[in-house]
Amino acid sequence: MSLKEFIGNKWTKFVFWALLYILWVIWLGNYWWLIGLGVIFDIFITKKVRWNFWKKRYKEGEKRSAANEWLDAIIFAVIVVTFINIFFFQAFKIPSSSMENTLYTGDHLFVSKLTYGPRIPQTPLTIPFTHNVIFGKESYSTLIQNKYRRLKGFREVRKGDCVVFGFPCGDTVLRKAPTEDYYALCRVIGRKQVIDNLGPIVVRPSDKVDHYVKRCVATPGDTLEIKDGLVWINGEKQQIYPGMQLSYKVTTTGSRINSKFLSSLGLNMDELYFDGNLPGYPAMPLSEEMLSTISSYNNVVSVEANLDEYPADYPDSRLTIFPFSENFAWTRDYFGPLRIPQKGSTVEITEDNLPLYERLISKYENQDPQKALEQGSYTFAQDYYFMMGDNRHNSLDSRYWGFVPEDHIVGTPSVVWLSTVKGKKFPANIRWRRFFKLLWNKN
Repeated sequence: MSLKEFIGNKWTKFVFWALLYILWVIWLGNYWWLIGLGVIFDIFITKKVRWNFWKKRYKEGEKRSAANEWLDAIIFAVIVVTFINIFFFQAFKIPSSSMENTLYTGDHLFVSKLTYGPRIPQTPLTIPFTHNVIFGKESYSTLIQNKYRRLKGFREVRKGDCVVFGFPCGDTVLRKAPTEDYYALCRVIGRKQVIDNLGPIVVRPSDKVDHYVKRCVATPGDTLEIKDGLVWINGEKQQIYPGMQLSYKVTTTGSRINSKFLSSLGLNMDELYFDGNLPGYPAMPLSEEMLSTISSYNNVVSVEANLDEYPADYPDSRLTIFPFSENFAWTRDYFGPLRIPQKGSTVEITEDNLPLYERLISKYENQDPQKALEQGSYTFAQDYYFMMGDNRHNSLDSRYWGFVPEDHIVGTPSVVWLSTVKGKKFPANIRWRRFFKLLWNKN
């Protein structure tokens, strides 16, 4: 038998696909799926069932239908892409500047689910190629709800990883303002007024909340503290990641800094404001390298870090900084110390520290916080993480809404396949240097 005949043999094909399928079932961890071997056997060997029933069978000499060929291709594509989205990679677009200068607004990413292990769909009845919305309506049904389960990944989330995750406060959204933090608006404005003006509300399963991307700065069991806008973990100052930036007040001699110079540094010109009364820029986001360059310009008089001390000015008030309690004199730049919850660890629960863990216990672990208070302690059922944007003064992150549960972790950005600049025409709107840029975490 020649190699060509061997490869084309029906038993060779069956054995090849059967082995791949068995490996997938082992990874899935549900051996009921081994029943599918019967389908593979019939497809390649017995051929008794028309599994692709939608595909027309042509008689000899019969003209082929273009419509039927397109239908077959579309159904095949839906099945393959859905399988890839669930277990391997998913497309994601950066919606804001919270991760600049690491990830940019307009970056189109492929998110790897293999790094931390893909989640088995908890809400499987979903329209293909959608996450949670289509034409302004929910694109999924909660008729079937599975328990959270994650397949084996290459490793756990590490400090320094850029992570895509489900927005922890995204379980309830407003129909007229779905991207806003419903709970934050309720604290600041009041629930009735928020619902009257922006409602009704929509409750979403945990796997159908909107996706965010931030950097993990603290992992389960760590003690985090933020001093002068910089992160300290377990008493040690965390490294400053390339691209991480803080906000600075840049005072000039009265003239603006050349916009071409600012653009060449990677600054987002749409978010820069020149105040003639200062004169200068009240809030310019700068990395360490950019700070050194800006300070060297002839028309720059001084550069001062914008650091919020308690009590912070609106909007960073007690009602917006986690845990939203007057018992904690924290700001975005002076935060903690805070212990990150770890699966299996037990923490003492008191009236003073209940605000830190109340939502965690009630929403993420479906337990009664008051019962934990009465017992005086609580043992965590899953791991939690603390996420922050690299654009530290323009990022709504864990400082504003708290911990990220392990079951909300989606994956890690792996490659930028396209990056566009809003407001520019093609081809000027393409960031060519970011075309197919690899982003694998090296930690």
